Amino acid sequence: MLHQLNPPPPMKTPRPAATLGSRSSRRNFLKHGALAGGSLLLLAAGPRGLGAEPALAGATETSPEPANDTLRTIHRLHTTHGNFLEKALPEASLQTILQASVRAAGASNNQSYAIIVVKDRKLMADLCGYHGGCLLLYCADYNRMKASAAALGYDYEPGTIVDFVTATINTTLAAQTAVIAARSLGIDSLLTNGIHRGDMERIWKLLDLPPAHCFPIIALVLGYADREPSYRMGRLEDTGVIHHERYHRLTKEEVAEISRQYDDKERHLGLNGDWDTRGYKHYLDWYFKAWAGRNLQPGSEETQMLQLLKRSGFVELRTS
Repeated sequence: MLHQLNPPPPMKTPRPAATLGSRSSRRNFLKHGALAGGSLLLLAAGPRGLGAEPALAGATETSPEPANDTLRTIHRLHTTHGNFLEKALPEASLQTILQASVRAAGASNNQSYAIIVVKDRKLMADLCGYHGGCLLLYCADYNRMKASAAALGYDYEPGTIVDFVTATINTTLAAQTAVIAARSLGIDSLLTNGIHRGDMERIWKLLDLPPAHCFPIIALVLGYADREPSYRMGRLEDTGVIHHERYHRLTKEEVAEISRQYDDKERHLGLNGDWDTRGYKHYLDWYFKAWAGRNLQPGSEETQMLQLLKRSGFVELRTS
């Protein structure tokens, strides 16, 4: 059973001396944002907070024990899949998570995203297939910026793929920051792209999203798990993931070693543990044939995601 912690007191963020237009001020903005986020995690320590959780299987076989409470929280992140208790989030905790989320770094500090808070459990399930104590839908969104520009008499049209990629990065950083803040408060989470499955048009209809320059990126379900996980998912930690100075192309031996790591069930890198009993020689045989292979063949028609991106104005359409 999870114990709810009292939220930390509000932080006073230092004000950079330089203007936001200079390079040094942008570095200061990111630095102060990181310091504020780190302080939030440290303040949230408690009986179920930082440093208090037992180590999970598969967590630190090859990595040293994290050196501080902030790193321990990050290393103990895990996903809850559909086993949330029927328990609402305290409003104070929700507000703490939201305030941490908007402190995430972002391009030009324009916060090109919208966070929609959903507490209705049926609506959560209709949106993404899961429900918990609360759902935060993170959308790439420029409508706030467009309204501000129009009020000042400017024509602002963020209608390029660059705008969409930038907004997606900003949105994802905000969502991951919320996950870390929630974990520091003893609140479990599930980041899901279930919003992209089935008829995506339902997201606009259910939440009255603007048809242009607003696109749902990811849903974050928050709540309290009904049981502790017996292990957390492993990660590849070096070759093929981390590249030094320049991109490293894998050798045959390195590719074979990566496959061996996926086959090692103690590392918990795979989505399931019974791939071998299904007749596959390697886990990646199962992954590419039975899992990823479902969507490997390109269709002859546009996907609904591309159609909706075009409608949202994020795909540059050129006529000859």
